Amino acid sequence: MTMHYEVVIYWSPEDEAFIAEVSELAGCIADGETYFDALSNVEIVMQEWIQTAKEIGRPVPQPKAELVAA
Repeated sequence: MTMHYEVVIYWSPEDEAFIAEVSELAGCIADGETYFDALSNVEIVMQEWIQTAKEIGRPVPQPKAELVAA
């Protein structure tokens, strides 16, 4: 089963980049020059976050809500 986490993307004037954060995975954040770059980058970081948590025996939080395909 694929887990779907909420991703919040916003523009950071300070960083001059789009920032993508996954609040359910502490510290899971990425940036990009465009909205789509930030989203693509955070997807990679999410996979690495989950893999690392499993490797070191830490729990992986369940997403707040699962998407349901119609």
